[in-house]
Amino acid sequence: MPHVIRIGGIFEYADGPNAQIMNAEEHAFRFSANIINRNRTLLPNTTLTYDIQRIHFHDSFEATKKACDQLALGVVAIFGPSQGSCTNAVQSICNALEVPHIQLRWKHHPLDNKDTFYVNLYPDYASLSHAILDLVQYLKWRSATVVYDDSTGLIRLQELIMAPSRYSIRLKIRQLPLDSDDSRPLLKEMKRGREFRIIFDCSHTMAAQILKQAMAMGMMTEYYHFIFTTLDLYALDLEPYRYSGVNLTGFRILNVDNPHVSAIVEKWSMERLQAAPRAESGLLDGVMMTDAALLYDAVHIVSVCYQRAPQMTVNSLQCHRHKAWRFGGRFMNFIKEAQWEGLTGRIVFNKTSGLRMDFDLDIISLKEDGLEKVGVWSPAEGLNITEVARGRGPNVTDSLTNRSLIVTTVLEEPFVMFRKSDRTLFGNDRFEGYCIDLLKELAHILGFSYEIRLVEDGKYGAQDDKGQWNGMIKELIDHKADLAVAPLTITHVREKAIDFSKPFMTLGVSILYRKPNGTNPSVFSFLNPLSPDIWMYVLLAYLGVSCVLFVIARFSPYEWYDAHPCNPGSEVVENNFTLLNSFWFGMGSLMQQGSELMPKALSTRIIGGIWWFFTLIIISSYTANLAAFLTVERMESPIDSADDLAKQTKIEYGAVKDGATMTFFKKSKISTFEKMWAFMSSKPSALVKNNEEGVQRALTADYALLMESTTIEYITQRNCNLTQIGGLIDSKGYGIGTPMGSPYRDKVTIAILQLQEEDKLHVLKEKWWRGSGCPEEENKEASALGIQKIGGIFIVLAAGLVLSVLVAVGEFVYKLRKTAEREQVSPQELGPARGREAFLLQYHGRRDPLLPYLPASGQAQAAASHDGQD
Repeated sequence: MPHVIRIGGIFEYADGPNAQIMNAEEHAFRFSANIINRNRTLLPNTTLTYDIQRIHFHDSFEATKKACDQLALGVVAIFGPSQGSCTNAVQSICNALEVPHIQLRWKHHPLDNKDTFYVNLYPDYASLSHAILDLVQYLKWRSATVVYDDSTGLIRLQELIMAPSRYSIRLKIRQLPLDSDDSRPLLKEMKRGREFRIIFDCSHTMAAQILKQAMAMGMMTEYYHFIFTTLDLYALDLEPYRYSGVNLTGFRILNVDNPHVSAIVEKWSMERLQAAPRAESGLLDGVMMTDAALLYDAVHIVSVCYQRAPQMTVNSLQCHRHKAWRFGGRFMNFIKEAQWEGLTGRIVFNKTSGLRMDFDLDIISLKEDGLEKVGVWSPAEGLNITEVARGRGPNVTDSLTNRSLIVTTVLEEPFVMFRKSDRTLFGNDRFEGYCIDLLKELAHILGFSYEIRLVEDGKYGAQDDKGQWNGMIKELIDHKADLAVAPLTITHVREKAIDFSKPFMTLGVSILYRKPNGTNPSVFSFLNPLSPDIWMYVLLAYLGVSCVLFVIARFSPYEWYDAHPCNPGSEVVENNFTLLNSFWFGMGSLMQQGSELMPKALSTRIIGGIWWFFTLIIISSYTANLAAFLTVERMESPIDSADDLAKQTKIEYGAVKDGATMTFFKKSKISTFEKMWAFMSSKPSALVKNNEEGVQRALTADYALLMESTTIEYITQRNCNLTQIGGLIDSKGYGIGTPMGSPYRDKVTIAILQLQEEDKLHVLKEKWWRGSGCPEEENKEASALGIQKIGGIFIVLAAGLVLSVLVAVGEFVYKLRKTAEREQVSPQELGPARGREAFLLQYHGRRDPLLPYLPASGQAQAAASHDGQD
């Protein structure tokens, strides 16, 4: 092995901020060579020398000339340059003369590239793009904006850009200004478009400018999440942003967890700090950049590989002769097969393409203590977010302690109300209510302070035909508020615009209507326990059973009996169940009074037993319901459900405009609700501005208000003239709203669940919902029965008496006619005498007034004969 080996370095230099970066690369080249020469374990008997050439940016001709000069000196490898066109020129010469070319920056390599004498230590951007995609999926982003600085950014991020075709993510692509470092117009446009998840593919110098300008525009808040693809994010001065709450994530390949690496980085920092102070660049003083670390690793790999090939000799090569280095191919294979654990971790090359194929990327995130490692990504294992790292050094948004939040709300009894006081109140003391107490409990658990602000337009939040929101939803979208604590209904449409906590109260839509007046009782109220249909069925059953009993009694031989039991030879038999007696038997059983008629045959007894069982159930049911129907005042309402509302147009109904209830009917696909929405939308007066207006209309007009059941419960506790009609139309919940992607949502949810487990939510509801109640409903004792309720039974009794008199008269007249025909006298002659006798004889019980007529002499003889017998 020769005592001296030489390597060449070609570096660009430029005016402005990039000049210091170029100087850092040159310094790293010298630094790594000096470290090797001091550490004789790597090259014990050989001195590593270097030749450094400087070129201008984009000057590929000068780069070619400098490369040829270094090859003439007999270098074993050329490092750099970094710029695209210059890199291609030097790579072409090295490939022709078979001298290894070491590249340290990302470079697009076409598929038809036939150059083989190079390796690139910078991670392949196809892998880096895959790492970004894995991180986006882990964060569960549904949309993101990709911002790149030049056209090569689209090539570098092609794996990410193709993600929408394979994953459910929406990407918006934007480009940074090409001729200016002022990104504020672009940032302003993204802020106006509410783009909170942004991926920046740019240099670290541009990243420093973007962060500074984003801070000036108020975008460094907890609602924004920035991912930077540069591997030098750790080198930026992030001190101004540590307590801003912004979510800042990046990648790092420098393996700072290794003690050996830390020692080298410390030496580097000491030397850099001794150098002349540099102009403001946004970088930390003395920090080792990724390019410097890659250059250090590259020099060490070349040195190690050369040490493993002691028989190699180096010749002076001339570009114009096109004679290649005879050991170049062998040396290139040594480099591609090398495996080295350097400052940038594990280094392994693809033997065909020369690209770095196996490496680890640290996932770093800005915390209160600065950038912290929160995970690792590798091509083989993918993304691994470490729980231990996540728990170390929390971000400012990981805790709400000592945070001051803006809370938007809307006046709504009993959730938020102005406090009544004799003195003037200011700030949060102006308000009281269920939501105010809930907010106090949350602040106590999570340790934050808050400022309550009423929403300007007094609306909850609805979306117009153009997709624009109003109310509290708009304030959350515009980040004018951190929380919306109010009776804000969780809906599918709203969840597309903001995030909700778990519901702190469940409810449904119902109908608020004025309480119906009590109905005037009918004198026939005693008929109400059974419906008209049942009364009709009972009557038909009575007629049917009576007729069947008559037929069966005639048909059965055991129902006939001897009329003269003392005369055994008599053939005269009788049957008690005549048609009239059958009806009388059924009537006596139905009235629970019985009769003197008893069935004798088994068949008729079966009929009688079944009829008695039937009448037992009917009479028992009637008696059980009779007390309730006669002692409780009945209320009749023109509507009993949403279906009743939809079927009529006399009673006007509606909901609060731009509220969740209105949205429910507007979006519903159920035919009844679609019909109701058509009615409401056709009448502008059907929709009210707020609940107070709707309640007033329900009291004074023929109007039904559709609203949340919890509010109805509160109103009816305090106004006895209103009531809830029917049950719940749907089921939903009230939740606390936060801006989309807010870090506070999960913490608020956990606090709500804690309050629910401790039963404090129920206690709060009892506190604010319990009212004085309605006296007439609190004490509903059975009232005394009045003539208005049971007067009908007296009417039935009187009607029965009148009917019996009419029937008796009819019977008398009928029998009178029959007797007159038999005795051949006129009814007019027979009638008066028989009438007088009827009362006299019937009273004494001596004689039927309609027995055959006897003349006066006959009557005397009959009387004398009767007296003689006595």
